[in-house]
Amino acid sequence: MSDELNHPEIDVPEELRRNVAITTLDKIYNWGRRSSVWPMFWGLACCAIEMICTATSRYDLSRFGMEVMRPSPRQADLMIVSGTVTKKLIPQIVRLYNQMGEPKYVIAMGACASGGGPFKEGYNVVSGVDQFVPVDVYVPGCPPTPQALLHGFAKLREKIDTQSVTSVRWYQKAPVEPIPIPLLGPDLINPRDLPALRDRAAQPAAAQS
Repeated sequence: MSDELNHPEIDVPEELRRNVAITTLDKIYNWGRRSSVWPMFWGLACCAIEMICTATSRYDLSRFGMEVMRPSPRQADLMIVSGTVTKKLIPQIVRLYNQMGEPKYVIAMGACASGGGPFKEGYNVVSGVDQFVPVDVYVPGCPPTPQALLHGFAKLREKIDTQSVTSVRWYQKAPVEPIPIPLLGPDLINPRDLPALRDRAAQPAAAQS
């Protein structure tokens, strides 16, 4: 492109020589998405208070283009799992994730959402939301500060910058299948594990032991 502009037979104005930008479709596409990520406005536990503080004027989410927190999953493209994820709640989390349109991202905010936190050994807590929905960025802390969540936003923007329209899942020919909703009974059952559970139940008791 620069050789064409410097060719003596092409009369290019001087102001155009200084302002011609060479870019790619991926850069334009990623710039538009990274500059207008809309989080879903919901919270689970104490981490949600820190998330709300991040939206105040002191930390200024507007500079990231993320100040528009939407009350509906169909209008949001970022799920911030901010707090303890219980077995009773994970079916609703997966359902909301499936209702979000592509492209969509997930931030696991805090120790509880990332790995169960101090309640990991509890009977009613999921040891990490990533067992059911794909997580793009983990924000450590118990609870993490608003600055830590801002750092998570920056990392998410860096990830978006590296994506290409030729490889992202929402532009593939095959349809994006929704995540199976976990089954809550006497205990939480992941539908992905049902074939293995059926095979184990079909085995003789002696073989299982």
